[in-house]
Amino acid sequence: MSVLVTGGAGYIGGHMVLALLDAGETVIVVDDLSTGFAWAVPKEVTFYQGDFGDVALLDRIFKAHPIDAIAHFAARIVVPESVSDPLGYYLNNTSKARNLIAAAIEHGVSRFIFSSTAAVYGEPRVAAVAETEATMPVSPYGRSKLMVEWMLEDASKAHDFAYVALRYFNVAGADPKGRHGQSAVNATHLIKRAVQTALGRYPQMEVFGTDYPTPDGTCIRDYIQITDLISAHMQALAYLRDGQPSLVCNCGYGHGASVLEVVAAVKKVTGVDFRVQLSPRRAGDPARLIAIADRAREVLHWQPTHDNLEEIVREALNWERRLHNLQGGSI
Repeated sequence: MSVLVTGGAGYIGGHMVLALLDAGETVIVVDDLSTGFAWAVPKEVTFYQGDFGDVALLDRIFKAHPIDAIAHFAARIVVPESVSDPLGYYLNNTSKARNLIAAAIEHGVSRFIFSSTAAVYGEPRVAAVAETEATMPVSPYGRSKLMVEWMLEDASKAHDFAYVALRYFNVAGADPKGRHGQSAVNATHLIKRAVQTALGRYPQMEVFGTDYPTPDGTCIRDYIQITDLISAHMQALAYLRDGQPSLVCNCGYGHGASVLEVVAAVKKVTGVDFRVQLSPRRAGDPARLIAIADRAREVLHWQPTHDNLEEIVREALNWERRLHNLQGGSI
């Protein structure tokens, strides 16, 4: 049997592809390459360049391959962009996901792993968030993802269909073996942007908001290393193949770092004291998002092993240098 990975040419989906191949799985990837890269798809993978919401394409893929599970990563993910283009986010993240879920059920694919987000919690009322906390997203991005969770829940009640929705906190770092990392040209991920600034790609690092109710006034996030995140997906796949019921899990370490603490870590690892520009808050950014991920540990038997901010920064730095060389530059 095969696993279909949507967004498999991108950052998180690409790491899932590597993990599946490492485990001996047969992998099918569909990606429109709007933010992903064809060179990031290993030659062992069957690759379809196209829209994951294209019903005709999905029908062709499901008829051509014996797929038993889907790992769905394809999405637009920039919170401020979702505020300025909400309908674009509801189209891409929600409406097209409905097409994918419907196609899976039509073709008898009963296992679905969904790339969800901590943004579904909005502005949490507690310091650390469990899955039982109320979902009150404050951005169209968070709402677009929560709507997909609702669709999955309802579909699982009506059909022979089970899912695991993994609510990511802040994903960072790169494959420790140097095979893949965050490669999008205009990525807004904090650690990537800080590393790029340290390497001289940008004249300064912009920090949005210094008046949040946090110790240093900047947003606090729970940064989870990409390999640890993907190990949760692999555990979710095993869980679903074991016939277990649908599940929603947080993916994070249970503690956070502020924006200024991340900047300090990047300066320490790179040895570069780059310029930081303090700017007003961005729309849709909550002050603090920290995970309680006991459910993933207890139910999925997830065991993260890369909980170290400086290690995460070092991986991002090494990948950024490798990516620059792949693109014909030198550092």
